[in-house]
Amino acid sequence: MKPTLVVLAAGMGSRYGGLKQVDPVGPSGEAILDYSVFDAERAGFGKVVFIIRKDFESEFKEKVGRKYEGILPVEYCYQDINDLPAPFAVPEGRAKPWGTAHAIRAARNVVKEPFAAINADDFYGRDAFAKLAGFLSSSASKASDGLMHFAMVGYKLDLTLSDNGSVARGICKVDGGKLTSVTEMTKLVRVPGGAENREDEANPVKLTGEERVSMNLWGFTPELFAALEARFPAWLEKNGSAPKTEWYIPFVVDELIHEGKADVEVLPTDSNWFGVTYREDKPFVTAEIGKLVAAGEYPANLLK
Repeated sequence: MKPTLVVLAAGMGSRYGGLKQVDPVGPSGEAILDYSVFDAERAGFGKVVFIIRKDFESEFKEKVGRKYEGILPVEYCYQDINDLPAPFAVPEGRAKPWGTAHAIRAARNVVKEPFAAINADDFYGRDAFAKLAGFLSSSASKASDGLMHFAMVGYKLDLTLSDNGSVARGICKVDGGKLTSVTEMTKLVRVPGGAENREDEANPVKLTGEERVSMNLWGFTPELFAALEARFPAWLEKNGSAPKTEWYIPFVVDELIHEGKADVEVLPTDSNWFGVTYREDKPFVTAEIGKLVAAGEYPANLLK
């Protein structure tokens, strides 16, 4: 059974200012997302499922989905702010959906095979998809020992920072190749010799830049969906009244690890990650993709 690629594409990119998932960065008008689908297909993935919102469904299908006809089967799921378990309802003042765990949950009735979950607006590189496809197709993800067996591609922190502002990253602790914890740091900036997390400006947390970080490139089995369903009500009970609080997938994974219900194999890659967090990031991303095309890593017309 070939794994499925699940693409989290419901965000509009508030800091970027537009539907950045369809913004061209390649020499023939390719979006970052096109490179992820291309890399996934050649790594052995058999289907792509897009998690989108109904309000931009037509634009997304026209500008994105139709490009993959004849390359991979495409399905759509919808992240809806009202998709909540009974008896919960959207609180007054809530304007956006509930985060990445809620987005993946939207695929619970469609995805029945091992799957990778990615951000639509991140470039992950060929090596990352090859390693994740290998894990999802191997016995490592299917061991019958009572645990859920997941994977995460780990990038070096200093290869994921922006020169145009702070970024949020999940800083990972790894022991024996397994993830032991993920700590979300939400204001990371590049500094000489490494990085700093400046959530507390008076006491910044210093980092070397060599730390492995989660860039939301995960490998899951369908068992995850039952875990999400079981945990969502408790999270809503505690956090659901806050108008902006989000339910992030690293939080769920971290809980499952600490409860002894899952393990996560960290698949290290030294590939360069890049994404368009700020509009000022786009020229850099365009130039980096141009270099990869010139080196023969990708064709100049990706989806021809």
